[in-house]
Amino acid sequence: MSRFDAVVPAGGAAKRLGGVDKPALSVGGRALLDRVLDACRDAGRSIVVGGRRPTARPVVWAREEPPGGGPLAALAAGVRQVEAEAVVVLGGDLPFLDRATVRELVDTLLDGDAEAVLAVDPDGREQPLVAAYRTEPLRREIALLAAEHGRLSGLPLRLLTGELDLTRLPARPLASFDCDTWEDLAAARARIREHGTVLDEWITAVKAELGIELDVDTGVLLDLARDAAHGVARPAAPLTTFLVGYAAAKAEGDGPEAVAEAARKAAALASRWAREAEGEAEAG
Repeated sequence: MSRFDAVVPAGGAAKRLGGVDKPALSVGGRALLDRVLDACRDAGRSIVVGGRRPTARPVVWAREEPPGGGPLAALAAGVRQVEAEAVVVLGGDLPFLDRATVRELVDTLLDGDAEAVLAVDPDGREQPLVAAYRTEPLRREIALLAAEHGRLSGLPLRLLTGELDLTRLPARPLASFDCDTWEDLAAARARIREHGTVLDEWITAVKAELGIELDVDTGVLLDLARDAAHGVARPAAPLTTFLVGYAAAKAEGDGPEAVAEAARKAAALASRWAREAEGEAEAG
């Protein structure tokens, strides 16, 4: 059983986006909600609070009462479905949230004594929707707030976090960046295509699309593609990397090592081709 579940509120009105279905908007070809669900894929259960829609990963659906009642009401609805001792609570509009951030939140919570761990953005603002909570204290404080106010609809999350014993964790770069406006969405789409990150973002997107969990050394594959293009012919690059992947999939043993071994063999072959071509040129 996983040490944690995940709750993702995804039913907000998105007023600054004209009321569109914000979690369904895409960044890097993937819906914002799917990006968040991929980041919390280690959770035992992923509970999405909001209207049902297609998702790339299986989820448990919940709905706040009344619909559109705000983040605290959504959190209460989601927590009712939690089975683990801890729960990560993540906004449904976080394009750059990653698995490492989720792991760090959970590890910090369960390795310490706090009731909650909140990410803190670079401006020093606490992020209750990029956070990990112990399930029972969270349920306790939600029940107390409901009894005190007679409702949860419309209440701010700070009423909840103000009653919990907190640890604050500096957020990884961009982990808490959310898409509240069209300008935010445009910035996220532009940033994901920046030269220094576009390849990693693309590979992550492809693996998510294909349901592949394998971590591979992309540098090895790029070097192989270069050697095949140079030593054989330019179209050999994509075909060779495809064949390496196919060979690794058929091989027994651990995936990354199988990819590395297949890439090593193919690179050596490309090198032999290149040496023969150079030898022929010298002989000519």
